[in-house]
Amino acid sequence: MVNLLLVMLGAAIGAPLRYLTDQLVRARFDPGFPWGTFIVNTAGSVVLGLLTGALLGTGAAHPLRLLVGVGFCGALTTYSTFSYETLRLAEERSYGYAVTNAVASVAAALGAAFAGVALGQAIWS
Repeated sequence: MVNLLLVMLGAAIGAPLRYLTDQLVRARFDPGFPWGTFIVNTAGSVVLGLLTGALLGTGAAHPLRLLVGVGFCGALTTYSTFSYETLRLAEERSYGYAVTNAVASVAAALGAAFAGVALGQAIWS
């Protein structure tokens, strides 16, 4: 039960932060490209990488992993919205944006996760 509450608490913070970040980014950047989703997915990947690097070798049910990794990062990041926005761009014949979104999002998220793990290990190991 405590594990579920940790996940719920993290999600209660991550989901509104995703929404607010998307609204803030939409007001400031090119509306043709899904910058909000790109930013939250990249940020969530680096946070999850940092957490993973910091907790490497600990138990899978570590409270921080549940609170931050599963709850917060799970609610902050969104693969379904990334997929939908990429398909929407292609349907609108914005092929350059669609390809850029797909390639750049995956590359940025993976790069952020790897960098986060390395930094987390360097700081906390």
